Amino acid sequence: MTRSTDELRDTGEPASSLGDRGAFALLEYRDGRNDALAGFVREATPLLWHTVRAQGVDREQADDVVQTVWVALVRNAMTIKEPHAVLKWLLITAKRAAWEAVRKQRDEARRRTELPDDTEEGVPTLPSNDPTPDVEVLTNERDRGLWRALARLPERCQKLLRLVSLADRPDYKAISAATGMPVGSIGSTRGRCLAKLRDIIDVQGESWEAS
Repeated sequence: MTRSTDELRDTGEPASSLGDRGAFALLEYRDGRNDALAGFVREATPLLWHTVRAQGVDREQADDVVQTVWVALVRNAMTIKEPHAVLKWLLITAKRAAWEAVRKQRDEARRRTELPDDTEEGVPTLPSNDPTPDVEVLTNERDRGLWRALARLPERCQKLLRLVSLADRPDYKAISAATGMPVGSIGSTRGRCLAKLRDIIDVQGESWEAS
């Protein structure tokens, strides 16, 4: 569940969401209190490390890349406009730093003119198609925010949107039977409910960009 910046300041306590804890740590650091940021660094470092490794960085380099990401956060702490975006900012920065490290490693390998078959490791392993840790975290953050926003809608809208989301092509007759809503009004009511949902999401300050 994502909370607003004002809520984080008022309570003085970080929420259960990693994104909220990152926002809280950033706000505390800006106010000259470093304890929350130190705790967030310990908590989020394994996620950043796995994110870097998923981009192809070897184990020896991964620690150095993650360290540069935290240094970058400290340097940019006062310029990040939305505290709730700090987790996504870290993950994107980690990916970019990892890509740069991999690029340099490949350039060095080309200069050595060493072919994959000549290495001790043999044929390179193809990357997995499974979601990477950073994608899973951002997806979970997004889903928590969506359910929180949905719960703030009128009950009629909640029920309609839940029914509509069950199929790619909703059966309006079945929805009408379940809700008592005329078939002809389902489409327009759905549009109004979605508009209300978007307004709530905007107020919550959620980010729905694809990573």
